[in-house]
Amino acid sequence: MKIISAVALALLVLVSPMDSLAWNDAGHKITSYIAWKQMTPQARAKAVELLMAAPEDSMLSAYFSGDSSRSLEIRNLEIFTFASTWPDVVRDRKFPVRYEKYHRSNWHYQNTFWTTRDGKPEFTENPEGVDGGKLIEKLAEFEKTLADPNASNSDKAIALAWFLHLAGDIHQPLHASGRITDVEPKGDLGGNLFLLTPAGTPRDQQMNLHWYWDSIVTYAVDRKDACDGDYLPPLAASMSVKFPVSGFGKSLISASFGDWKLESAKLAMTRVFPSTLERGRMPDAKYKEDALRISEERLAASGHRIAAILNRVLVN
Repeated sequence: MKIISAVALALLVLVSPMDSLAWNDAGHKITSYIAWKQMTPQARAKAVELLMAAPEDSMLSAYFSGDSSRSLEIRNLEIFTFASTWPDVVRDRKFPVRYEKYHRSNWHYQNTFWTTRDGKPEFTENPEGVDGGKLIEKLAEFEKTLADPNASNSDKAIALAWFLHLAGDIHQPLHASGRITDVEPKGDLGGNLFLLTPAGTPRDQQMNLHWYWDSIVTYAVDRKDACDGDYLPPLAASMSVKFPVSGFGKSLISASFGDWKLESAKLAMTRVFPSTLERGRMPDAKYKEDALRISEERLAASGHRIAAILNRVLVN
């Protein structure tokens, strides 16, 4: 198992539990890449048109490459995949105006609370006073905005970036999970409170389960300093082949946002927290292999679903 670098661990502890990411930068870009490849030319063109109309203070359009020596097709793909990471980019407090206007931490998750009784996982009531998140509500809102012929392109640009991101977030099992235990009676913050490093480990060297799942793809498949253009397309193509639309069944596209959440929650209740998983100990090779396969399937499903929705709503 690859040793986690001190730099990666340092980045982890700079993120508070309630501000944790879902999938890392590579994960979100893989999902949006899979979606892009299945989008119609009309939907692709509309998506780029919207992103280029984003409000100036969002800085979204600034990420479109002006290098005309590179093909327009590649530059369009790049701004589209970047947009899926933008809701994490705006977390940066060094840009306070952008942070205050656009960052919303509780949009990134929608907890389904559950516990284990007699060795079996079961759903339970939301703990009193705990914010369960607004991810499903916001997904529906942004889809509606994108389909609204009266909405401005600038509003749709922000809606598109958020939609791409949140559609990825909800497919990460721990962004739909609030596990209640004696140790975490108010929930484990999507696995953020479940440390994989031993008790007493200095904070700047700690790793939690949420981070492990967010980063499983790059953790398991070393990018060796490869740029996005070399690293991401083969991974996305491989996931699309392993988990094509046809392999999921008819429910893949017809499922509601609530269904997406329930799928993730059930995975968290069964596969993310097997009986073999222990606090204070890194998961074994079998767990890592299973986590990678689940994540690849969820990333592919998210990409397929995003494409289907954008092909429908980006037509007005």
